[in-house]
Amino acid sequence: MTSILTNTSAMAALSTLRDINTNLADTQERVSSGYKVAKASDNVAYWSISTTMNSDNKALGAASDALNVGAAKVDTAYSAVDSAIDVVNEIKAKLVTASESSTDKDQIQLEIDKLQEQLSAVGQAASFSGENWVVAGSQTQGTVVDGFIRNGSGGVNITTATYDISSYAMFGSMSADGVGTGGILGAVMTIALTSTMTQGQIDAYMDTVETALSNLTDSGAALGALTTRIDMQSDYASTLSDAIETGVSGLVDADMEEESAKLSALQTQQSLAVQSLSIANSSSQNILRLFQS
Repeated sequence: MTSILTNTSAMAALSTLRDINTNLADTQERVSSGYKVAKASDNVAYWSISTTMNSDNKALGAASDALNVGAAKVDTAYSAVDSAIDVVNEIKAKLVTASESSTDKDQIQLEIDKLQEQLSAVGQAASFSGENWVVAGSQTQGTVVDGFIRNGSGGVNITTATYDISSYAMFGSMSADGVGTGGILGAVMTIALTSTMTQGQIDAYMDTVETALSNLTDSGAALGALTTRIDMQSDYASTLSDAIETGVSGLVDADMEEESAKLSALQTQQSLAVQSLSIANSSSQNILRLFQS
């Protein structure tokens, strides 16, 4: 039955067109934004996971930046220790020279004084971002942020790597006039040759220097191990960040090839639906012709 009051064909065609337009709008949004899950209403579970993982990935990026700062602190301390080893080796050489009975020990001490001053200068200069790991002061431990983790219960933790400043510091403190005291090199700073000094006393200074060199080597080894840890963690953080980004992408990113194909199909369907609606609307005019005939 054909009715001039209700055009069921047009209503069906209009409903189809509305559905097509809705799907077309969704597809166009995915094509323009690149996301298939851009908001919570698109997929609550995937949106929730991606939001949390993106937040964690940002925190991981911040931890990576902190690693770079930590690496700089470690490199600064290592440079100081390495330089101190060279200076202490020079002091050792001067003591060997002083063991020769014909040498002027007072003149050799003048050279040692300058080397001791250099040790103090190295210790003072080894500061990065306000932290000096080779002069202990009130510090007992140096800390480097090296990671961000989320545990199984949903809690988060910041992980750190540490350096034992109290054991490995070159100096315990710096005096008001900039002279290092205490620490690994404290005894080296007390070396003072005189013309009347015996070989036994010089040998005692040699033992002091050897002990300092051994401790400096241990300090350098600890810093080297920490550098290796930081480098490995930095590489891991980069790899982990890439993995998180890939995982999140699989959840929320649109497949552009698929969406492009859908867009073309929906545009074709839209054209056909418009034509179908036009045909349905023309049926009322056909009834008018019946009365005209």
